[in-house]
Amino acid sequence: MLSSFVSSARLGNPTISRGFARMMSSVPATMKAAVIREVGDADALKVETDFPTPTAKPGQVIVKNEFAGINFIDTYHRKGLYPRELPFVGGQEGGGTVVSTTPEAEAEGVKVGDRVAYSVLGTYAEYAAVPAAKLLPVPDGVSMDVAVSCVVQGLTAHYLTSSAHADLIKPGEWCLIHGVGGGTCQWAAQMAKQRGFKVIGTVSKGKASVAEGLGCDELIVLDEVPGQSFEDYGSVDVVAKVMEVTEGKGCKAVIDGIGLSTMDISIGSLAHRGIFVSFGNASGAVPPFPVLRLIAKSAYVTRPKLLDYTTNRAELVERADEIFGWLLDGKLKVSVDTSFPLDDAAEGHKYLEAGKSKGKLLYKI
Repeated sequence: MLSSFVSSARLGNPTISRGFARMMSSVPATMKAAVIREVGDADALKVETDFPTPTAKPGQVIVKNEFAGINFIDTYHRKGLYPRELPFVGGQEGGGTVVSTTPEAEAEGVKVGDRVAYSVLGTYAEYAAVPAAKLLPVPDGVSMDVAVSCVVQGLTAHYLTSSAHADLIKPGEWCLIHGVGGGTCQWAAQMAKQRGFKVIGTVSKGKASVAEGLGCDELIVLDEVPGQSFEDYGSVDVVAKVMEVTEGKGCKAVIDGIGLSTMDISIGSLAHRGIFVSFGNASGAVPPFPVLRLIAKSAYVTRPKLLDYTTNRAELVERADEIFGWLLDGKLKVSVDTSFPLDDAAEGHKYLEAGKSKGKLLYKI
C-alpha cells in the first residue's frame, strides 16, 4: 500500500523544474509556530507569527501542515525532562500537503500535492521540513486528523503489541495494559486483540465508557486522581484482580505508560517469564530498581522507544501499512478528542496533563 510513492515526474524535466521553483517561491519566509524558549509549564509554549520557515535540505520536502499531534513526549521536551537545544518548535507528529520538494525527494517518488503524515521534531507550526524517507502517504479514505493520530500513538501501540514484548507472549495469553482510556493505549488494546492476546485494561471511572468499546476481555475500573492524567492505582488491588482473572498465572506482558504509580503493580502482575514493557512516565519516571526483583518469576523488563522500532523506511512502512489496513477494514476505532487551534497551544498541553482527554489531541494548523 505505502511501499512507494507513484511519481508523475522525471528528473531533468524542465516543466517539473519550473513547477518546483514556483512551489518554492510560494512558501513564505516566516510562519506561525508554537515555540519553547525557556523550559517550564504549559505556558512556556508561546505562539509566534514570525518564526523562520524551515528550508528543505537535499532529500527533504516542505509540508504545509493541516494537523499536528499532541503527545506526552512533547510535554517532556517542554519541561526539560528530555532536554533539547533552545529555542525549539514543539511537537513531533504532523500531517498535511507537500508544497515543495527537492530533486532527491522527487527521485523517491514524492511530488507536490501528496497528502502525507510523518514524525519529525518541530511540528507545532504551519510548515515542516521532512525527509522523504519519513513520509507516510495517506490513503484515500483516511482523513488527515486520523492519519496524524496514527503516526506517534498508532505506531507506538503497534510496536508495543507486535515487537517490544520479544514474542514472550503468544496468542491466547494474558496482556495487561494500563490506561486504556487514553490515546496510545486505546490503540494498544485493540491491536493486542488483533494479535490474539487476552487483554486486561485499567481505566478510570471517567473514561470507562470509552474503554468498554475497545474489546478488552476484562476492565479494572479505578478512581480518578483529580487534575491528573492517570488513575488512582491505590483505589483497587490491581495485582489481586489480575491474579483472579488469570487464575493465578499472571500476565505474559504488561504494557505500562503510567510509570511511577504502576511500576510495582506491573512487576507484581507478571506471569512466569513475563515481560514488563515500560514506555511512559505519565505519573513520573520509573525509579531505578534492583534487578533481583525479577528473580521470583525469571521476568524481563524493557524500556523501549519508537525510533528503535522504526529504524529504516521498510520497517516504518510495514507498520503503517498494517495500521492503515486495519483502519480501512474497520478493525480499529480512532477517537479524536479535541482539535485545538494552534493559537491555543498552551491549552492543549494543559488539557492533556490534566487527564481530560478520551482520545487523540491535535492542533488544527
